[in-house]
Amino acid sequence: MPGIVAVMDTEPDNIKAGEAGEETTSMIAENERTQVEHGKEENTKEEHSKEESDKAENSNEKKEKKKPSIIKKMKNVRNSIRRGSKELNGTEAGTAAQNSDPESQARTSPTPSIRSLEMSPRSPLSPSSPSSPVNIDVSQSHKRGHSRSPSDSARTNKDTEDTKGNFLWRRWSTRKEKDQKPDLHTLSESINEENVEQVQEKDSYELPEIPANPLSVMQINTLIGNMQLEDAHLNLLSMRLELQKELEEKGKEDTPVELVKKEKDLNLLYSALRDKMKVIVKDSSNQPSCSTEHLICMVQIIQEEEKREGDPGSAGWNWRDTWKEAVREGVRDKIKSVPLDTKEQNTSWLAVHLGLLRKTTMEDLENVKNHLKASYPPSFNVLNTYVESYHESIAQHLKDIPQKDLEAKDCYALLNWIVNYYKSEEMMGSPTLQPDINTDSISLPLEDDFLDQLKKTYCLLIKDDMKTIMGNVIKLQSEDGWIPETDPELEEGFYHSEIHMDILTAVKSYCKNSRTIDEDLETRAACICLEQLQGFLQQFKAEFLQWCNTQGDASLGDKYRIAYINSFMALKAHLEEYRKSSPQEVEQMGEKLDGAVHSLSQTIIARFHGEVKPFFRGMMTRKWLSSDEDFRHIVRRTEDLSRLSSRMKPPYVQTFGSKVHYLVVKEYVSQLMKNNYSCKNRKNVRAAEKMRNEWRDLKDVFAELNSSATWLHPLGEHLCRIIGETNKREIKNGLQPLVNDYPDISQKHLSAVLYFRGMARGRERQLILRRLGELKRTAGYAGGMRGQTLFGDIQVATNTDCLANMPLFCLGRLLPDS
Repeated sequence: MPGIVAVMDTEPDNIKAGEAGEETTSMIAENERTQVEHGKEENTKEEHSKEESDKAENSNEKKEKKKPSIIKKMKNVRNSIRRGSKELNGTEAGTAAQNSDPESQARTSPTPSIRSLEMSPRSPLSPSSPSSPVNIDVSQSHKRGHSRSPSDSARTNKDTEDTKGNFLWRRWSTRKEKDQKPDLHTLSESINEENVEQVQEKDSYELPEIPANPLSVMQINTLIGNMQLEDAHLNLLSMRLELQKELEEKGKEDTPVELVKKEKDLNLLYSALRDKMKVIVKDSSNQPSCSTEHLICMVQIIQEEEKREGDPGSAGWNWRDTWKEAVREGVRDKIKSVPLDTKEQNTSWLAVHLGLLRKTTMEDLENVKNHLKASYPPSFNVLNTYVESYHESIAQHLKDIPQKDLEAKDCYALLNWIVNYYKSEEMMGSPTLQPDINTDSISLPLEDDFLDQLKKTYCLLIKDDMKTIMGNVIKLQSEDGWIPETDPELEEGFYHSEIHMDILTAVKSYCKNSRTIDEDLETRAACICLEQLQGFLQQFKAEFLQWCNTQGDASLGDKYRIAYINSFMALKAHLEEYRKSSPQEVEQMGEKLDGAVHSLSQTIIARFHGEVKPFFRGMMTRKWLSSDEDFRHIVRRTEDLSRLSSRMKPPYVQTFGSKVHYLVVKEYVSQLMKNNYSCKNRKNVRAAEKMRNEWRDLKDVFAELNSSATWLHPLGEHLCRIIGETNKREIKNGLQPLVNDYPDISQKHLSAVLYFRGMARGRERQLILRRLGELKRTAGYAGGMRGQTLFGDIQVATNTDCLANMPLFCLGRLLPDS
């Protein structure tokens, strides 16, 4: 580290124009450099000659090689230094000092600089190894002196002579074990950079000689302002020694005003020094080309002040804590400098800001590791100090972000950055920082209630987003299909709607993102999404029905109903993956979707029923027996519905076909229950044959409709057998298969079938009805074995014209209770 003279010579702009002695000091510095260079050449020649002479003398005395004695080598070095000092000083006082006792020479001679000599830790001039052998190339030495300001020229010649030899040398050294054997390695010009790094890594600092008389307060303050911190600190230490000495002389007496003022001046100067050092720390990470010498000087001052904490005149603060506070302030300033756009400027403002924050943090920490760390001793633990400062500063910075107007995506970006990204290999877990930082605490120091509140905010934002998304889904359906009245899209031959994909995309996105934070947040997000879906179904149903009522083409509405049936069934299947995390919500949502699908399908079936019902009314009449026109209309309408339902995806298409199948069979059988026609005069055979043919046609139609209600097929054959049986007595013998397949048939229903056959009264009719009652009372039939209901949904009409002429006792037998 250069002293005052060197700084004045290399940085003349840093000295005030009005400072006294500027030209004189510069001339002295120039003269000293010239003498030092001349002294180097002489020292090199003399040292070389001395070494040759030593070798020759040793070879004559003993054949085997011997190492030169430590004392002798010390003398050689001191003689070399003495000759260099003589040429540098050029005075009688200097000559007298060189001819004095060797031990006195060792105390007064300036010590070669470790930086100039590129000295290894095992250098014989290192203060940690005074007994090591000495073999130094003096030609590599460089002397630097501590000069006084011209304003102090009034001091005595003795003081001037003492301070003239005070050179500001800095050394990092290591303590040697006392029993370690001396090493005779000779320092040379080829010392590699690895040795220099080893020197810098040592955690000890040797203070240069403190000047006997300090500079004035203004001069010291000027040194601080000009970043000549080394000289300023030495003079501050000198002031402290003076103050301490004067306080000791006063004893217990009252402190004079002059000493109080001096202590105040000292504290003010220390405050200025501390502020300047904090600026150096903060600028060291902001400026890649920061002066390494300034940093090293700052570290040395901190180390020296730590040794004197509590002494009179000390600043009263912890210097290591001051350094850490400077690091924190620099980190806070660096974080504040990261750009932060508004939502209006950039919709992804927070994600962009977090990305820039990561980049800034990593660049700064890598700069600390690769450059700044070399300027600090290991005890400063500089990299971890910076890491801890970033932990604290970033945590505080992130606490202010939720105060802004966040959206769900912003809140998730913040949560994910805190919980996952911050400690990942992309940031604090980066291999470039390992293993130099403490990996046990690389998470942000945030309170649990902060994260909990952030998660609650995220859930509320999801709820708001889902409402908006559901509204947009309905709006898209209206704009893309309802208003232009175009047919739904076809996908693989089925009517298709994107409604379930839009919903699932939102639900899966929120649940997947929440799962990256923790499982509990995923469960909460799934519950919120499913709850919002229930409200969506009600809103969708209301708006869709309103559109259907305003448009004229009913078939277009049925096409969209089929498209939505396909979408809702697919949505129900996909939501099953959330049953484990939200079983209750999934069950409720499944029921809601089933209800919506049932409502849509029932609307289609109801419209079909309205179209075919008039044609069913002409069935089982005299006209029907001679014409099949009404039945043909029913078949055509059913085939049209079959073609429409082919656009419906399985498996629900089978359910839909079964519902239509059940409706047609029910309506067909209901015509037999009206008691409005009786096949007399053996017309029952023709009626049975016609019914058999019609049931065959219906079976084919419902096979195309993908009906799974095959249990309805045998009914036609059972009815045709009863109606077409020529032997009345055989009817009661054939009732058991009918009761087996349809246990819900009652005596009222069978009585209506017999009436249509032409058996309005008579003994055989009564026997048939009694036989049915016996079969139904048999165990196993009363409760219904199959579980399907048909006759239970069919009402029997009373033919008043037929019953008006019957006796009361016959009426009771004709229609007994089932």
